[in-house]
Amino acid sequence: MTDSPQTPADDSEEQRERLAAELRDAIDQGNSEWVRQTLEGMHPADASDLLEQLSSDRFEATVELLGGELPPEILIELREEYREDAVEVMSDEAVVEALDELQSDDATAVLEDLDEDRRERILEELEPEDRAVLEASFEFEEDTAGRLMQRDCLAAPEFWTIGQTIDYARDNAEELPTDFYEVYVVDPMNKPQGYVLLSQLLRTERDVKLADIMEPFSSDIHVDQDQEEVAYQFQKYALASAPVKDRDGRLVGMITVDDMVHVIQEENTEDLLALANVSSADGSDTVWESVKARAPWLGINLVTAFIASAIIALFEGTLDRLVQLAILMPVVAALAGNAGSQGLAVAVRAIAEREMEGKAGRRAIVRETLTGLVNGVIFAIGVGLVAFFWFRDMNLAVVLGIAMLASFAWAGVSGILVPLTLKRMGADPAVASSVFVLTLTDTMAFFSFLGLATLFLL
Repeated sequence: MTDSPQTPADDSEEQRERLAAELRDAIDQGNSEWVRQTLEGMHPADASDLLEQLSSDRFEATVELLGGELPPEILIELREEYREDAVEVMSDEAVVEALDELQSDDATAVLEDLDEDRRERILEELEPEDRAVLEASFEFEEDTAGRLMQRDCLAAPEFWTIGQTIDYARDNAEELPTDFYEVYVVDPMNKPQGYVLLSQLLRTERDVKLADIMEPFSSDIHVDQDQEEVAYQFQKYALASAPVKDRDGRLVGMITVDDMVHVIQEENTEDLLALANVSSADGSDTVWESVKARAPWLGINLVTAFIASAIIALFEGTLDRLVQLAILMPVVAALAGNAGSQGLAVAVRAIAEREMEGKAGRRAIVRETLTGLVNGVIFAIGVGLVAFFWFRDMNLAVVLGIAMLASFAWAGVSGILVPLTLKRMGADPAVASSVFVLTLTDTMAFFSFLGLATLFLL
C-alpha cells in the first residue's frame, strides 16, 4: 500500500483495480487516515464506485474506521443496498448530521432505508421545520413525484421584477436549493404560471417584470404521478428541472434531471430484467435472495413447459412412426421462439417510450406480422432445403417449411399483441409478456409441425 492516497488521473481499469486493492489493504490495517483522505480527494460518485467494490464486511469496516460516519455526498451516491448497510453502521447522530446537509429529496431516500422505529427516532432529532418537510414526503406513495421532489425551489410572484428576484435570491441563499436552473413564476394562489431560465434572468434588465419574459411550462407533474411518467416528460421535453404541483395545482417542489437519470436507468433495468423473468440482479445479492427472485418465474415456466409437452404428447403415435420429426422439432420451436422474443423486445421498448399509442400501435401490428411472414419465407426455404438434403424426403421438407412459415407469422403477431393486450388490461408488459409469448410460439411450432406431419406424411 502507498504511504499517501493516490487518486488516479484517469479512469483506467488498471488504476481502479490498484486503488481498490490499496483501499482493501488500508481497511485491513486499520489505516483510517489513508481511507479518509482518499475518499475526500475523489469525486463522490467515484468514491461510491470504489466503496461498492468492497465486500459487505469491508464496507461496514470502512464506515467504522471513519468514526461511524460517511460524507453525505458519498452516502447519497451509493447504491441502495450499500446505503442501507452504511446507515445501519452509522449512529443516529451521524445520520441526523447527514440529513441536515442533504436536499430534502436525498434526505427522504436515506430515511427510506431505515426501519420505522429508527426513522421516527431520527426524525425527532431534526429541527421541527425539517422534520415536517420530510414527514410530508412519506405521505406519498413510493415511486411517485411526491417522493422524488425536493421542497426547496425559487418561486417569485409574477409582478416581481428581475432586480427584485435577484436580490431575494441573494438575501435568502441559505433557503434555496444547491442546484436549480429556473425561477418559477406563481400567481397569488401559488399556482405556477411559467418559468424564467437563470441564463435569461442574468441577461435581462433589472426593471423588467418576470411576467413579461416568462415561458409556459411544457411539463405537467403532480405529486401522485408515477416516476415513470415523470421520466417520460423529462425525456420528451428535454427538461433540466420541472415544478411539482399538489392536488390543487399549487407549487410544492421541484424535480431535477439528476434524479430523473437515476429513475430512467432504474426503469430500463427493471424492464430488461423483467423480460428475462428476473426481479433482481444486483451483485451484492446473496444466494438465497437470487433464488427467491428467480424461482417463482422458473416455476411458471415449468407449467408452460408441461403445456408444450402436452401438445407433443397428442402426436405420440406420429413421432413413433416418423423419428425424423423428433430431430427437427427443436429447430421449429427454437427459431419461432427467438422471432417472438425479438418482436416482444421491440414492443416493450416502444410501449415504454409511448410509441404504441393509437394508429402507431396498429401500424406496429401490421409491421411485425409482415416481418414474421417475410422471415418465415426466408427460413422456411432454408430449413426445407436442409431437411431435404439430410433426409432425402421432399414431403418432409415441405411440411417443415410450411410449419416454419406459420410459426414465424404467429410469433410476429403474438410478440406485439401480447404486450399490447397486457397493457390494456393494466398489467406491466415487461413482467408478464415473455411467459405468454414463449408458450404461444412453442405451442404453435409443435402443433403446426406435428399436425401437418400427421395429415400429410402418414
